[in-house]
Amino acid sequence: MVDFSIPAQVFIYILDLFGTMAFAVTGAFKAIEHKSDIVGILLLATITGVAGGTIRDVIMGQFPNSLSDPVYVIIAVLSGVSIFFLYSHLKKHWNLFLKFDAIGLGVFTIIGATFAYNLVGLNFLAIMLAGMLTAVGGGILRDVFVTQVPIVFVKEFYISASFIGVVVFYFTLFFGGELYSATILGISLTTTLRLIAMKFNWNLPRAKGSLD
Repeated sequence: MVDFSIPAQVFIYILDLFGTMAFAVTGAFKAIEHKSDIVGILLLATITGVAGGTIRDVIMGQFPNSLSDPVYVIIAVLSGVSIFFLYSHLKKHWNLFLKFDAIGLGVFTIIGATFAYNLVGLNFLAIMLAGMLTAVGGGILRDVFVTQVPIVFVKEFYISASFIGVVVFYFTLFFGGELYSATILGISLTTTLRLIAMKFNWNLPRAKGSLD
């Protein structure tokens, strides 16, 4: 039998770096929109890019990848520098920020779920916790640092997309699917749900009488 373990690890690693880049871009956008200087931009880009995975690793009892592998921080910093220089050309394209956020949500949700699966196997609670922490941890800190209510706490269809992606990932594996297929399916579904929710303004219900 052919051993696919190394290619699979490389595939997950590349996806993780891509997710780091996607979320770092959102952090840089938010920092610039709030008049931050270059240091603030790079700091928020880095925090947004690596915080979710770092929180996940600590809670799961592992040494954070973002500290053991400098590539994560390098990718986040380079993303921040790129947005710093390109922002004047991109500022009219706010949808770019939202699309990167949706991609980051999908990638980080399933990267976190894959991390838990490789660590403890088919444990739904562990997979759900790791997936959703990885997906929303950086975004929560990003929004808090610019004094906004985190997007996951308001009415938008955000964390729900992450949860659905985790559920599909889990049951794909539960019913004998391959990790590669489960990963691609989970990322695609989570990202697509988030993009569709933005396009059609899908919102979850709120309590009657709550203020807009």
